[in-house]
Amino acid sequence: MARRCEICGKGQVSGNNVSHSMRHTRRKWNANIQTVKINDNGTVRRAKVCTRCMRSGKIDRAI
Repeated sequence: MARRCEICGKGQVSGNNVSHSMRHTRRKWNANIQTVKINDNGTVRRAKVCTRCMRSGKIDRAI
């Protein structure tokens, strides 16, 4: 299961945890991906969409 937004393509980002003693360990930030029902050209389907796209109105939610 890919944690990637189907609308904007936002996904996982990696970087470093930096402690107080400046030790670096790898970590990752996951995008807030939700599975929602959307209207896609008149058909209702499920899509993995980030919350930023839902909040900005880039998708048409189905009921």
